[in-house]
This record gives sequence, C-alpha cells and structure tokens, in this order.
Amino acid sequence: MGRTYTVPRSVKGESRILYVFTVVGLIFTVAFGLVGFFIKTLLGGLLPGYSGWIVVGVFAAIGFVVGTLKIPDSNVVGPLKKAGGEKILDIVIRSITFMKRKKIYIYRYNEFDKGEKK
Repeated sequence: MGRTYTVPRSVKGESRILYVFTVVGLIFTVAFGLVGFFIKTLLGGLLPGYSGWIVVGVFAAIGFVVGTLKIPDSNVVGPLKKAGGEKILDIVIRSITFMKRKKIYIYRYNEFDKGEKK
C-alpha cells in the first residue's frame, strides 16, 4: 500500500533570496540601482562626496518598494483602499495600461458580486 503525503494548501508564493528579497524584488532593486548609478555618473561633478551614492541608494530603495511590497488592506490608505493586498508593481502596470488604452477591465468574483453582504 502506498504512503500518504500532506500537500500544502498554499503553494502560491515567491522564493526568497537573502530572506528579504523576492526574485522580482531583487531584479527591481538592481534595475533601479543601475538607473541611480547612471544618474550619479551623469551628475558626477555636481554631487560632492557620498551624495552620489545616496542617490543610488534612494533609487534602489524605490525599486525594492515597487518590486516587493503590497498595499495594506486598510481604510487609512484613502483612495487605494480597494487595492488592498495587491502588489504595487501590479498597480503600476495597470496604471500604465490605462494610460495607453484609456480602458481597463478588472474581473474579480467574490461574495459582494453576488449581492451578499457580510
């Protein structure tokens, strides 16, 4: 007779690199860091001392935030409260798509679509 194995219910998730970075987060951090490094080299004479490396760090931090974090599911975030739980990258891609096409369709099925209330 065969063995039984437990199967995890949640297999949706990204692997982590160095415990902090996901694969997408690492790619965006490096890409935005390279953009910051390019700006540092362009403004090399204007940025004294370590301020050029601060620019690189700020751009890398922006890339990390865009590639890794999600919008919190809270009423505090104001106009983005319906986007709670979605990745910032998905929202940026959706806004770029909207700017190109001026139409966007989001299909989401949940209990509120059926008219039921919690």
